[in-house]
Amino acid sequence: MRPRADLPPHLEERALRVRSSERRLLALAAAFVGVSASSYSLVASGRLTWTHLWPAIAWAAALVSAHLVLDRSCPLRDPLLLPIVGLLAGWGLVLVDRLAPSFLVRQTVWVVMGTAALVLLSLWPQPRPGDPAGLRWLRRYRYTWLVAGLALLGLTLLFGVNPSGAGLRFWLGGRLPLLGDVYFQPSELLKLLAVAFLASYMAEKGGLVSLRSICIRLPQGAQLELALPPLAYLAPLVVMWGLSLLMLVWQRDLGAATLFFLLFLTMLYLASGRWEAVVSGLVLLTATVAAAYLLPLDELGIVRLRIDTWLHPWPEAQGRAFQIVQSLLALAAGGLLGQGVGQGFPTYIPVVHSDFAFAAVAEEWGLVGALTAVLCLTVLVYRGLRLAVLARRPFSAFLAAGISALIGIQSLIIMGGVTKLLPLTGVTLPFLSYGGSSMLVSCMAVGLLMKTSSEALSE
Repeated sequence: MRPRADLPPHLEERALRVRSSERRLLALAAAFVGVSASSYSLVASGRLTWTHLWPAIAWAAALVSAHLVLDRSCPLRDPLLLPIVGLLAGWGLVLVDRLAPSFLVRQTVWVVMGTAALVLLSLWPQPRPGDPAGLRWLRRYRYTWLVAGLALLGLTLLFGVNPSGAGLRFWLGGRLPLLGDVYFQPSELLKLLAVAFLASYMAEKGGLVSLRSICIRLPQGAQLELALPPLAYLAPLVVMWGLSLLMLVWQRDLGAATLFFLLFLTMLYLASGRWEAVVSGLVLLTATVAAAYLLPLDELGIVRLRIDTWLHPWPEAQGRAFQIVQSLLALAAGGLLGQGVGQGFPTYIPVVHSDFAFAAVAEEWGLVGALTAVLCLTVLVYRGLRLAVLARRPFSAFLAAGISALIGIQSLIIMGGVTKLLPLTGVTLPFLSYGGSSMLVSCMAVGLLMKTSSEALSE
């Protein structure tokens, strides 16, 4: 099948290169996931069984379908996005089968749904005159989307549940007819809506958020020059800081609060180009976390726990710091090439299938596997930033940069927590960790990147 006939000759040649590159990379991803799933089946059952192979087959069918649809309807796209997402999502299915087999069916369904969402956002709505990327619906109604996201967060604060029956209540949902237990974490969707809002705001009012210098006259004729933000910059800064504080205090979600604020600082720096904004924001974030640690409030106990176990894990290796200590032992046990899939002991780590998926990768696939995961995420972020540079319109540029920052910051936060470089937080590792909300929203984010790439590469 050749690309669409309405492409000019020079773009048709480019589309053929995209198809060829994407197919080769998808074949490599399929080989890795197939070998990993087969190896685990041999270890767990002594033979190849349908129980361990069907998720990989469903994953491969979803990727092949996505490739064929995109090849026909979106021939000009970044050829690395779908293979990287596919590799990480398929790898994540093997991890869930290994670490939490009771969640395997649910995670497979989320992967298929996420792949469908990626394709849908890549193709719909169709571009219009003056909006080649077809993103007017996202750019124009930024306040509507943000308010909708905040409303979902408010519902979580009032009616949130925890699927396990105890613990922090970050989810909405329950038992539905024919579908069983279905839960969704609104804070995951709010991350993407916040990126879209900030991209639209910065694209329209980027000049207003630039810092400007003022001079203060001192005695003896001296002058002091300060870089102070105008009110138009202070308002969104205070709003985002307030949102982070809300999530920190009410939901006790240190990871999401940190992610939101760092994402905002990144977008602000891209719009203003002034490092003073980043420094002032980091100081504000540090002061907030320090106050949360020092204040004797029961609602902030999770913050004190995270910081205490980060600073001094070994004295409480059998108690509060058991999770992070087991993670460090898993990292050490992996060595260079790992124990082999199904042959390590990552299940000693509580909630390993969600928060500590990276530790499981390091133990069973070794340093080589861990660096491969890091490399895949790094390339995904790099390609997104490259699309931001190539984008012809400010909104598309800010959107691509914001999505790249979201994936990169979230990955750094959780990998830093697993390796004890940062305090542990409750965010997931994109595409690899178990989590339906995270999988669906991450695929939607890459779908928007795919749409942006179609615009940027159609020149």
